[in-house]
Amino acid sequence: MSKILIVDDELDVLMLAQEMLEAEGFTVLSTQDGEQTYELISSFQPDLMLLDVVLPETSGLDILRKIRRNKETQGLKVILFTALGTEVDMMLESRDKADDYLLKPFSYTGLVEKVKKQLRE
Repeated sequence: MSKILIVDDELDVLMLAQEMLEAEGFTVLSTQDGEQTYELISSFQPDLMLLDVVLPETSGLDILRKIRRNKETQGLKVILFTALGTEVDMMLESRDKADDYLLKPFSYTGLVEKVKKQLRE
């Protein structure tokens, strides 16, 4: 089954998303530490990442930019967690865009459908 990395500083969101995805049979690793993201991508090698836009030390948008501009990680599927919706698109250059967006608060069905859709593409 596919591997998913979740990065969110809100523990309740992190745990809820992890439980939902594990219930669907995905292998999930999660962290509240945005700075740890790059190490986890390298060691865990996820198929998809759920990334919060607002993190305390490093912006999720900055993390996404680095992922997209690194040849080794640019193909990683990324879904951004956000309360801003697709408005975050305006903050990113076209080469740095996320593959999809998930509005907070999210539903079980909404999360699972978006994840499965990205893993199929």
